[in-house]
Amino acid sequence: MLTKLGLNLRYPFVFLGFFSVVTACTPAPDGVTVFDPYEEQNRQVHEFNKSVFNSFFGSGGSDTEIPPEIADTVVNFADNISMPGMALNGLLQGNFEAALTNAARFVVNTTFGIGGIADLATELGLEEQETDFGETLAIWGVPEGAYLELPILGPSTERAFAGRIVDSLIDPLDEVGFAFQSDYSLAATIAKRIVRGSQLSGTIDSVLSESADSYAQQRLIYLQNRRFELGTTPEEEAVDPYDELFGDP
Repeated sequence: MLTKLGLNLRYPFVFLGFFSVVTACTPAPDGVTVFDPYEEQNRQVHEFNKSVFNSFFGSGGSDTEIPPEIADTVVNFADNISMPGMALNGLLQGNFEAALTNAARFVVNTTFGIGGIADLATELGLEEQETDFGETLAIWGVPEGAYLELPILGPSTERAFAGRIVDSLIDPLDEVGFAFQSDYSLAATIAKRIVRGSQLSGTIDSVLSESADSYAQQRLIYLQNRRFELGTTPEEEAVDPYDELFGDP
């Protein structure tokens, strides 16, 4: 009963979020490939994010090392609890094969992978079909909107950011998962970002510290990768060292 009540209470916010997305994600002017009307504010957030990165990982990322066995466990668990949401987005996109694959991954890893800390589904050939509500909006024709840099979360767009919000509201994990998966979902997501930051710290540091304009470089890399993921840019143009850190929903 409480679960159903929680769903009913969330529905108005889902619809409000969706309509806010449609009105907020304005298309870029003709001929503009990088739409960044909030650049001044974005650059301030970028400097904050750089300071946070350096505080956690240090210059070059050599100060922090997470044991591989712990890192794999954290990433596996965080990836597994995202599967119900990805399966739902697959259905919303009309991609039933991806939806079924992600649903099967969740069942296999939750049942036989000790709640998801082991990734047995990949060994069985069930590869993760990564997606999110931002991609769902893109398929539905919602424009990319302006570029954003979010505190801690990093590069995004209006559409991708709105997709994150809606994903959090429609995530069916509470209905299909175990209680401990829901209880630790936020902590696992944060822990995964820390793990990815540790693993990719050297590459990210080279972009943030060695670029003449790290903000512009990061913006270009993110947009190229995101557009490639959505099928709107040629493969040879998409090389993103942030893919693992910022490419996940």
